[in-house]
Amino acid sequence: MAAKGAREAITLECTECKRRDYQTEKNKKNNTERLEVVKYCKYCKKRTTHKETK
Repeated sequence: MAAKGAREAITLECTECKRRDYQTEKNKKNNTERLEVVKYCKYCKKRTTHKETK
């Protein structure tokens, strides 16, 4: 089985309600800082900023 290399699984947390509702991957070598994305939160029922958690 092939190794994934520098890609790592991360969880995104809503900055308003603090719920963790998205999971994705990122390349740790290319993106060293924490990921911040605007996505739809189904709990807030609006688009909010989601930040990477540990």
